Amino acid sequence: MNKSLLLAGVGGQGIILVSKILSEGLMEEGFDVKMSEIHGMSQRGGSVTTQIKFGQKVYSPIINTGEADVLVAFEKIEALRYIENLKISGTLIVNEEEIFPLPVLAGLEEYPDGVIEELKNKVDHVISIDARKAALDVGEAKSSNIVMLGVTVKALGLENIDWEEKIKKYLPPKTHEKNILAFRKGLDTL
Repeated sequence: MNKSLLLAGVGGQGIILVSKILSEGLMEEGFDVKMSEIHGMSQRGGSVTTQIKFGQKVYSPIINTGEADVLVAFEKIEALRYIENLKISGTLIVNEEEIFPLPVLAGLEEYPDGVIEELKNKVDHVISIDARKAALDVGEAKSSNIVMLGVTVKALGLENIDWEEKIKKYLPPKTHEKNILAFRKGLDTL
């Protein structure tokens, strides 16, 4: 049986890094894996998504509306933007962090209230986490993406893969210790 993951957030959150780590771990576990990435704007703050499909045989990474088994949203508004891509029976993993888009920063719009509650009204299975706080707890605010990786791995039941080895492969040695702690923090949230 194939699974499909949609990861969504804004530029600078490390979504592509997490997708590469996930894809490599899944391939080494013997899955056929296809991944694609879309940059709304190739700079910090623009929307970024990646699509990953894995299973026995996968022909395309493209996830159509209502077909994602898991939506991993690194920011709340991005969860709202892409929620229609999630299956009704799917799982939403959402970071509670708020990253204000330019219109909000310019005072032209307000960041909406009640986003998590609205998401819970749209899907049955929502995992909400303050990944930034979890990353700060281990001493590295920039590791919130690795916290999200840990939550995703746990939600998918893929803890048997050596994810810590993959993290070490993709991240600089001086960051290994705190990123491993961030990953474990994500695993422990469920």
